[in-house]
Amino acid sequence: LGQIKKQFGYKIITDIHESYQAPSIAKVADVIQIPAFLCRQTDLIVAVAKTDRIVNIKKGQFMNPADMQHSVLKAIKTRGGTQVNYEQSQKYNVWLTERGSSFGYGNLVVDMRSLVIMRHFAPVIFDATHSVQMPGAAGGKSGGDSSFVPYLARAAAAVGVDGFFMETHLNPKEALSDGPNMVQTDALIPLVAQLEALGNFVK
Repeated sequence: LGQIKKQFGYKIITDIHESYQAPSIAKVADVIQIPAFLCRQTDLIVAVAKTDRIVNIKKGQFMNPADMQHSVLKAIKTRGGTQVNYEQSQKYNVWLTERGSSFGYGNLVVDMRSLVIMRHFAPVIFDATHSVQMPGAAGGKSGGDSSFVPYLARAAAAVGVDGFFMETHLNPKEALSDGPNMVQTDALIPLVAQLEALGNFVK
């Protein structure tokens, strides 16, 4: 990741899985992301919050969006704050990401109310590609249906969010991970333009 950043000048966001990794990741990443299944893991959130990097906590597929304020508070308290609200989360660089909720077996659904609820206490990023994931639907790995990405992303833009996360690939069928829910690269720029226009209209 350090080589990629140096060569291309990209900002870097990456997951963390163990608390001890935080100092090393902070040397390279601009945003350190708490994976959805670890969003309540106190020691992990605290370890990331002790760095000077943006903390991005992905909402667990099993979580009530309102309960994510407790994860946000763990990060804010570590950084010297005392309360959870949008302004405090902005000040202490703590984000939340919506990536869908479990809906039966092998499927996710996005409740757009979740974006509104969580945005009361933190900037919200909408993960448009993981939200169309179908966990375990591809024979031991996740499947997905990328055809729904533009619709969900435009809906999130109309509701109002602070940013988007989307995985892209020149040829998603050749991707080593998450290919079925990726946006093909040549379709990404037009979609981003639409989302920007919708976001400006909503504002």
